[in-house]
Amino acid sequence: MSEPKSSPETKLNSEQKSIEPLTRPPLLHVSVQESLRKYIQSNQLKAGDPLPPETFLAQRLGVGRNSVREAIKALESIGILETRRGIGVFVKEFSFKPLLDNLAYGLQDSLRDVEELREIRRVLETGLIAKTIEMISAEDIAALRQLTESMRRRAERQESFAEEDQQFHQLLFRCQNNHMLSALIDIFWVAFNKASNFTSLDNPTPLATWRDHHEIVEAVAAKDVDRARQRLDDHYRGIQQVIAKNRIA
Repeated sequence: MSEPKSSPETKLNSEQKSIEPLTRPPLLHVSVQESLRKYIQSNQLKAGDPLPPETFLAQRLGVGRNSVREAIKALESIGILETRRGIGVFVKEFSFKPLLDNLAYGLQDSLRDVEELREIRRVLETGLIAKTIEMISAEDIAALRQLTESMRRRAERQESFAEEDQQFHQLLFRCQNNHMLSALIDIFWVAFNKASNFTSLDNPTPLATWRDHHEIVEAVAAKDVDRARQRLDDHYRGIQQVIAKNRIA
């Protein structure tokens, strides 16, 4: 009995490699975005430097002006470019704001991400408090004490003191003169408060929250690194407890 002959399809499957599926090319305005980024980088353009006019860019890139306009709008949305009406398009000064807005939006329904943000804040501040103790001035300590006194008065009236709290964490590390650190502290503070809605949560012990801040300042003033770290830890543990109680409720 003769063996059945293999079909052309069988030979194709056994002897040849399969045809790779087509990959969709990026949208035209996305390619234009990348070209504009490379142009900025290769020409070492800085904040305030102008880009060539849209017409020139469209001609050089071989695309329509609409594609250039869409790419510029996309780069504006992430803080790379800015359009000055009647003047032109310019490189924008770097800002964390677009990242901050997207970060807070993306985290608003994720308890795990909120907890991770809290932990990042805790690690960042406890890790850098020793340097603050080395560098902080008497003026900054006096300003911190003034802030905590304002917190105490608000806590006694059962009022929120979110604004003072944000200022406190900025002022605590201002002496390090590290602009990136200041920006990160602000990013994590605002993103955490937006994502957790912390300022609207019920805090059954506002005076305990004030006391955490007060004790941090006094530990810094005494140049006691271990106590300052412990007080910061206590503060962030208290934040965790407030969130947990409100989630259960």
